[in-house]
Amino acid sequence: MKTDYIEITKNIGATLKELRGGSPDVMKAFGALAQAATKAEALDTKTKELIALAIGVAVRCEDCIAFHAKAAVAQGASDAEIFETLGMAIYMGAGPSVMYAAHAVDAVRQFEAATNPPSPP
Repeated sequence: MKTDYIEITKNIGATLKELRGGSPDVMKAFGALAQAATKAEALDTKTKELIALAIGVAVRCEDCIAFHAKAAVAQGASDAEIFETLGMAIYMGAGPSVMYAAHAVDAVRQFEAATNPPSPP
């Protein structure tokens, strides 16, 4: 059975909310860090999301793959950009990253389908 990456992003929300309640200062600081890190400056937001996707693959974090695949799709990342990003992740993470790169392809396809549902015949 394939992992449902759209569900991952939905389901972890409640747990993250609980974490924000239990560690509000840490999570507030993490949120500020995320905003600062993803702010478009020398690199645009799409490039930063592609970097985050590659890191998610290299460190084998399925939740990271889900969130950053969603963000990369939302930022308009092309297949060529996604696959080049995954190539770098594989290069940096070796064999295990190949397997997680396949997970990232599944995640991107699911978010693309959800963003652009097929037209009725």
